[in-house]
Amino acid sequence: MSVNIENEYGDIDIPDYEKVIMQIVDASLEFVGCPYKCEVNVLLTDNNTIHEINNQQRNIDRATDVLSFPLIDYTIPGNFDGLEDSRCDYFDLTTDELLLGDIVISIDKVYEQAAEYNHSKTRELAFLVAHSMLHLSGYDHMEDDERKIMEDMQEKILTRKGYTRDYEES
Repeated sequence: MSVNIENEYGDIDIPDYEKVIMQIVDASLEFVGCPYKCEVNVLLTDNNTIHEINNQQRNIDRATDVLSFPLIDYTIPGNFDGLEDSRCDYFDLTTDELLLGDIVISIDKVYEQAAEYNHSKTRELAFLVAHSMLHLSGYDHMEDDERKIMEDMQEKILTRKGYTRDYEES
């Protein structure tokens, strides 16, 4: 598994944030039953940059907490069947890793939402990574039943790794 983390933000006030990201990427892939080694790119940035990306890519003129850019068009969420048939489209032929996509996280929003929801910055970061990984695995929350499924899955991933709402940063 390759998790490429690019920190454009600078100093991040979250202990071992890279380890947290890697743990949750791995736990998410395990949870959805992905049978492949994967590559995921994670950009850590600020509100201004994520605002620009959100505006350019989605025509939404505001900052957001996380953006997900999946590279796979799933017919069924979490179904990795048939990807082998399109190896050139979905795999890095050098590393043989499945190219899942890109995650962009606003660290400013991580701090804001941790305070707003009264939990740790580490837990908020883990939550946003789990949420985005589910998007990269084909899940969405446009409909109420989809939202409930994603929320349940996110909570299970976070609980398995110990990032509950009462998680304390060291």
